[in-house]
Amino acid sequence: MIDSLLTRKIDKRPDKVRFSGRILFLTEDPELIKRQVAGEDLPWDTRNPANNPKLRDDISTDEITPAHYCFYFDETLGEIPYLGLKCGNVLPIGRSDVKKGGFVAAISGKRRGKGSSREQSPYAEMCAGIRLVIAENIERIYKQNCQNLGLLTSTNFSLIDQIRAGAEIPLAEFTAGEDEITRQVIEYGGLFPFNVARMQKKVFLPAITTEKRPMTLAEKIFARHMTDGASVEPGDTGFARADLRFSHEYVTPMAAIFFERYVGKDAKVNDASSILFFRDHLTFLDEVISEEKKKLGLLDLATQLKLKQQDFAAKQGIKLHGELKDRKGSEGICHSIVLESYALPGQLNIGSDSHTPHVGAIGCVAFGIGTTDVFNSWITKDVRVKVPESVKIIIRGKKHPNVTAKDFILKILSLDYVRSGKALAKVMEYAGDAIEALSVDERATMTNMTAEIGGFTGIVAPDRKAVDFLVERRGMKRDQADKMIEGLYSDPGAEYAHVIELDAAEITPMVATPGDPGNGKYIRDLNTPVPVELAYGGTCTAGKNEDMDMYAAVLADALKHGKRVADSVKFYIQFGSQETRDYCLRKGYLEVFQKAGAQVIEPSCGACINAGPGVTTRPEQVVISAQNRNFPGRSGPGQMYLASPLTVAASAVAGHIVEYEPIEDRELAHI
Repeated sequence: MIDSLLTRKIDKRPDKVRFSGRILFLTEDPELIKRQVAGEDLPWDTRNPANNPKLRDDISTDEITPAHYCFYFDETLGEIPYLGLKCGNVLPIGRSDVKKGGFVAAISGKRRGKGSSREQSPYAEMCAGIRLVIAENIERIYKQNCQNLGLLTSTNFSLIDQIRAGAEIPLAEFTAGEDEITRQVIEYGGLFPFNVARMQKKVFLPAITTEKRPMTLAEKIFARHMTDGASVEPGDTGFARADLRFSHEYVTPMAAIFFERYVGKDAKVNDASSILFFRDHLTFLDEVISEEKKKLGLLDLATQLKLKQQDFAAKQGIKLHGELKDRKGSEGICHSIVLESYALPGQLNIGSDSHTPHVGAIGCVAFGIGTTDVFNSWITKDVRVKVPESVKIIIRGKKHPNVTAKDFILKILSLDYVRSGKALAKVMEYAGDAIEALSVDERATMTNMTAEIGGFTGIVAPDRKAVDFLVERRGMKRDQADKMIEGLYSDPGAEYAHVIELDAAEITPMVATPGDPGNGKYIRDLNTPVPVELAYGGTCTAGKNEDMDMYAAVLADALKHGKRVADSVKFYIQFGSQETRDYCLRKGYLEVFQKAGAQVIEPSCGACINAGPGVTTRPEQVVISAQNRNFPGRSGPGQMYLASPLTVAASAVAGHIVEYEPIEDRELAHI
C-alpha cells in the first residue's frame, strides 16, 4: 500500500449530470455522419425507432482508434476517435472532427467496442469531449474501460430526448442494474479514485455469502481467489487476487504515466516479481509503416512506447521480455510466452490484451483488462471482478483430419447465440471428446478466440494432456503437475447460462469472410474460387508449435509432389516465440518452409495489428490469414479471410482458397 494515498482527498461525483453539447449518431449511412460533422443535428425519434436511420453495429475498437494511432498515449488521442469507422467503403470522420463538432454523446447499435482491449478508445472519446456512449449492448472490456475512466455508458435510448432538452439526469440512471462495486466506481468517477477511497475504507464492499453449491471450473477458480475457497455464484462481486499481471508496449507506457501522475514518480509497484512486460507488438513496424505515417511522426512515437516501457521496467525491477539482441524480432508474443513458461492450472491471470484467455488452455482463468485496471493492479495486486455466468460448449465425436481448432471456433463464432451478443461477458467452457482430443496448443486457439466471441474468458479443464504439457514443455515433475490439477473440473449439477452442442463430424474446413470473425462459411459453400495474393500464418493464435506442424505438413506434401507456394502468392510464416522457432529448427521445418517458398519471420504480433509483413496495401488485395481478427482496417485496407493453418498453407500453394487434402487423397478421389 502506498501511504500518500491514505490521506488524499477523494470526492464523489454530483448525484445529477447535465450534458451540454451535441449527439453524434454513428449510422450506417456515411452521408448522415458527414452532415452531422458539418454541423447538422440529426433528428431522432425515440418513440418510434423504426423511423430512424440504421445505426452501425459491431463497431470495434480498431475502428474507434486504429492501431497506429494508439502510439499516442496522451490527450492527443482526442483528435483520433472514429478515424477507422467504416460505413460501406467510406471513412466519414476525419481527424479532430469529433472534438471540433462539440459532441458530448455518441450513439451506435449492437456490440459496441468489440475486439481489442485498448483503453485508448474510450480515452480518445473522452479527450474529444464525449461524456456518454449509448448502444444496444456493449462489450465487457470496453464498458469496463469506460467505467474505469469515468466515461458514462447506457443502453437507454430515451436519454437522447433528455440530453437534447438540457435536462438534469440522475447519476442513478447510469448505475441502475450494476453491482455494488461498479455502482461506486461510477459514483467516484473512475477506478483509481474508487480504489483510493477503498484504501481509506470509505467504500462499501459487499461480502460474498453464497452458500455451498455445485460450481463450474471457472467459478471454483474465482472462489479460490476471492473467498479463499468458499462458494461463489454469478453476480457475486469483489476483488480477485491476481497470480500474474502482464502488459505489452502498447499499454505499459500509458499505465506507467497514469501510475506516476496519480500515485507518484518515486512510488513502487506492489510485488514486481509477479508482473511481466513484453515488447511484442511493434517490432517490425518500420517495415510496413507508410511514408505518410512516418511524416506524422508515428514511427518515432512507437519508439517512445518501447523506451518508456524499458525505463519503467528498469526503475521498478520488472521482468521485460524484449527485443532480440542479435537479430530483428522479439523474444515472443506475450500470450505465447505466458502459456509456455508461466501460467499454471488453477491460477487467475490478468493481461493488457483481449487475447489473455489464450492460457485458459492450461486450466486457469485469464482475462484481458484495460490500462486503468493494469495500473491499479500495480497498486493493489488484485482486480475488480463480477463473477460471470458460464456457457458450456460441447463438441462431440471425431473431427475430420483436415479440420482444426480454428475451424471449431469459426463455427462457434457463426452461431446466432454468439452473433446476437448473448455470449458477451460470459465464460466459455470448452468440453466434449473432440476438445479432449486436442493438444494444449490447439485448445489455446479455442480459448484465445473467446475474445472474438466477446466472452469473459475461455477455459478447458486440465487433464492428462495438460500434465504432459507441463512435464514436457516446462520440465515439471509429473507428480507435482498431477497434484496441481486436482479438483479442477466442473461439478456435476453446475449451472450454465446456455449449453451449445456440436458434432465434430459435421464441421468441415471454414473461413470467416472479410469484415468480422463471425462471418463463418464452409469453404465448400463459397460460390466462386477466391484468388489470394497474401497468405499469413502466425500471431498468438496460430504461431504455436502445433501450428508450425500444420504449415510444415502441407508444404512438405506439396514439395513431395513438385509443388510450392504459387507464384502469385506471398506466404509469410511467423513464430509466436523463440521456443517455437527452436522447435522448428529441431524438426527441420525451416528448410521445408524455405524450399516451398514461404518467408519466415521472427516472433512479433506483426500483421495482425497492421505492424508487420503480411499486411495488405490495397483495398482489392485478398489475404488468407490464420490470425484471429479481420475487422475493417485491422491489417490494412484489403479483404481478409480467416482460416486454419492447414487452409492457409494449402491456399498459398493453390493460389486460391481451398480445403487442405493430402495430394494422395485428391488423386485417389479422381481415379
